[in-house]
Amino acid sequence: MNQKKISNHKLMEIINVQTEIAQQGLDLGNIMDLVTEKTQKITEADGACVELIQKEELVYSAASGIAEKFLGLRLGVENSLSGECIKAKTALISNDIEKDDRVNKDACRQIGLNSMIVMPLICRDDVVGVIKVLSKKVNHFNDENMRILELISGLIAAEMFSAMKNEESELFYQATHDSLTGISNRSIFYDRLRQKLSMSLRKSESFGIISLDMDGLKEINDNLGHRMGDAALKEIAVRMAHSIRQEDTVSRLGGDEFGIITGAITNRDDVKAMIRRIDDEIKKPFEFEGKEVKLSASIGYALFSEDGIEIEVLIEKADKSMYEVKREKKGVVRTL
Repeated sequence: MNQKKISNHKLMEIINVQTEIAQQGLDLGNIMDLVTEKTQKITEADGACVELIQKEELVYSAASGIAEKFLGLRLGVENSLSGECIKAKTALISNDIEKDDRVNKDACRQIGLNSMIVMPLICRDDVVGVIKVLSKKVNHFNDENMRILELISGLIAAEMFSAMKNEESELFYQATHDSLTGISNRSIFYDRLRQKLSMSLRKSESFGIISLDMDGLKEINDNLGHRMGDAALKEIAVRMAHSIRQEDTVSRLGGDEFGIITGAITNRDDVKAMIRRIDDEIKKPFEFEGKEVKLSASIGYALFSEDGIEIEVLIEKADKSMYEVKREKKGVVRTL
């Protein structure tokens, strides 16, 4: 590849991305989120995503722009440009999806894209997924974009190699679990939410989405240090996991935000009972390195299907419910 054909400005942006990646350590989920966001910007695209292979499917494991709301989406490997890319182990471009028989036109139309580049992610000589940039415009991408994506894919593949230990399943685990708390991340949350919503529509079952925001993390970090803040986040994750059932899913969505997808429930009282159980567990005494801190969280929820049957609507209502609780209690955490 002749890097001279990439403008100096773009090369500097790629170098900056490389620096930011190095600062993420081995948090593969954060790395993929960062790369999709930066790759979209560098290529002036409308969206970007990383799809990882899990069995016979590709899972949207990181996404930005027009692809962001499809995080967790699962598509078959066959009959798609991603599938062709994986088989050929080479980058592919489609600058007009309506004229390209290699692409999954229904999926492209659903996302709203008309051109894309797909680049394989190769780790230990195996293709483990792809990185894609997407545009609403026909003929948006050019050779420079291809070379940019090739450099970016190399950065991700290097981090994937570092994150892997023994089996390929370890890679998928690293990419879908939060490195600090050990619980699942946004990718798994949306993956499970899509599956749960689809099943509940078929079976006419109810389930809840719980939105939880830790109170006072900034104050803990400012007054007691980030080690205490990290310890508090990990403890809250542990306490949440202890408070839920086996069929429920708890995930760290980012920063001090967590989400829970409940198993089948009957009514709002079931969700409220679960919230009380979580709240009581979180408020139990907590001590780290000889210092005590009062832990608390603001918790809201939404109920499928009473509050909606679409992911975006349910998430919005759960968040709104949580913020109402936070406003009422003003989110103050006091050290003892």
